[in-house]
Amino acid sequence: MSGEKAPGGSMDGSDESGVVRRDRFSGGPARSFLSSLAADERIFEADLEVDRAHSVMLAEQGIVEDDTAGSILTALDAIEVDGHDSLPDGEDVHEAIETAVIERIGEAGGKMHTARSRNDEVATCIRYRLREDVLEALETTLALREALTAVAEAHTETIMPGYTHLQPAQPTTVAHWALSYEGAVRRDTERLLEAYERINESPLGGAAFAGTTFEIDRERTADLLGFDGIVENSMDASSSRDFLLETTQALSTHATTLSGIAEDLIIFANRGFVDLADDYSSTSSIMPQKKNPDTLELVRAVAGDAAGGVQGLTTTLKGLPRAYNRDLQRATTHAWETVDAVTEAGEVAAGAVATADWNEDALAAEAGDGFSTATGVADLLAANGLPFRTAHEMVASAAQRAAKTSGETASSAADGGGDYDALEAAAEDVLDEPLESYVDPGAVEDALDPAKSVASRDSQGGPAPEAVTPQIESARDALESHEATHAEMAEALEAAHTALREEVNDYV
Repeated sequence: MSGEKAPGGSMDGSDESGVVRRDRFSGGPARSFLSSLAADERIFEADLEVDRAHSVMLAEQGIVEDDTAGSILTALDAIEVDGHDSLPDGEDVHEAIETAVIERIGEAGGKMHTARSRNDEVATCIRYRLREDVLEALETTLALREALTAVAEAHTETIMPGYTHLQPAQPTTVAHWALSYEGAVRRDTERLLEAYERINESPLGGAAFAGTTFEIDRERTADLLGFDGIVENSMDASSSRDFLLETTQALSTHATTLSGIAEDLIIFANRGFVDLADDYSSTSSIMPQKKNPDTLELVRAVAGDAAGGVQGLTTTLKGLPRAYNRDLQRATTHAWETVDAVTEAGEVAAGAVATADWNEDALAAEAGDGFSTATGVADLLAANGLPFRTAHEMVASAAQRAAKTSGETASSAADGGGDYDALEAAAEDVLDEPLESYVDPGAVEDALDPAKSVASRDSQGGPAPEAVTPQIESARDALESHEATHAEMAEALEAAHTALREEVNDYV
C-alpha cells in the first residue's frame, strides 16, 4: 500500500503519474514495482469510508467549505458505485481514488487530502478492514466451540481410549476430549478479542508522522469510523504495525489448535472411532472404496501457512526505523493471507466436528486396550497403603505379563480376567504376597473396568461424567459471553457506518 504522497501533476489525470505525482516521478521501470493498486482492492471500501469521515471532519472544522465537501462526497459515492476496477491507474488505491475525485469535480477535489498523508490514511484503512476480518475469524471460533460443546453434551459417558505418545494410556470420554479442545479454542477466541481492541484505534490525523498544522479533530474521525479511540502519538499512529503482527500471531496460534483437532480426527477416522460426514471427505480417483478425510488434512496444513505469515511479517518489521518505510507495503499481505486461510480452516473444522458420527461400540472396545487401566490399579494399591513406586513396579510387571499373553485366551481378555491374572502373578513376584493381602479383589476388578475407571476420576477437570458437567457449564457460560461481545462489536461497526452515512447525506 501507500507511501508518502507528493503534490502536483496535471489536473486532468492524463499523465502516467495521475494527479498527485510530479513529472519527475511519472514513469520508469520501478513504477509497476511500486504499485499496490491491484492488491489494494481489499481496502477499497475502507478507503472510501476513511475519505468520507475525513471530508466530513474537514467541513465541520471549517478547513474545507461545505459545498466542496459535498462535491467530494458525491464523487466518492459515484466511485463506489463504479467499483475498484474503474479506478484510473495509480500507485495505490488512495492515489487512484483521489485522482478519480479530481477528474470528476476538478481541482477542488484535491482538498480531500488536506491535513493528512497516505501514511496515516493507509494505516487507518488497514485497521478498518482488518477488524471486520477478525470479527469473521472470531465467528468461526465461536461456531467451533459450539460444535465441541455439543459433542461433549452428547457423549459424557461415551468411553474412549486416551493416548500419550499415540500409545494407549488411560480410558477417557469423548466429552473430555472435546472439552480439551474447547478450552484451547476459547483461549484462541480471547486472544483475537484482545487483538481486536488494539486494532480498533484510529491513526487518522497522524499525517506523515509529525501531525499537521491544521485544527483537525482526530476524535471526531475516530468516532465516525467506529473506532474506540485514537493512537495518540502521531509517529506511532502512522508507522506502527504491531497490531498486524499480534493478530497474525493469534491466528497462527488458533491454526495450531485447528491442526491438532484435524490430526486427532484423521487418526480417529483411520481407527474406525469416528465417521466424518461426506461433505468433509472425498474418495480416491482410482479406489472407490476409500473415504479420505482430506479436508481436515488441508486444515492441518494451514497451520504451516499461518506460521509462515508470522515469520514473514516479523522479518519485514524487525529492522525498520521510524517512521514510515515502504517495506510496510509488503507487510500487510501476510496478515490478509493468514486471516483468510485460518478463517476458512476454522469454518471447515467446525462443520466437520458438528457432523461427525462417533462409533461408541468401537471406542468402548478399545478403551481398555494396552492395559490402559493400569494407573487406576496402581492408585488403588497406593490408597491401600502400598508405596506408590512399589505399586507402579508391580503393575508394570503385570502389564508386561498381560502383553505377552494377550490373545491366548480371548474370553479372559474380553472380561479383564487376563489382566487380573497378570496382577496376581506380579504381586507374588514383586510383593511376595497375594494381591488380596493389599486390596479387595472386587475393587481391583472395578479399577480394571474402563467405564468404572473413568467414573472414579472425578477430580476437578477430570473425565468422570460428574466432573465433566461443570466443565460443560463453564464452556456454555464463556461461549454466551463471547457471543454477546462479538455481537456488540459487530453492532458498533454497523451503527458507526449508519451514522457516517447520515452525516454524509447532510452534504450531498
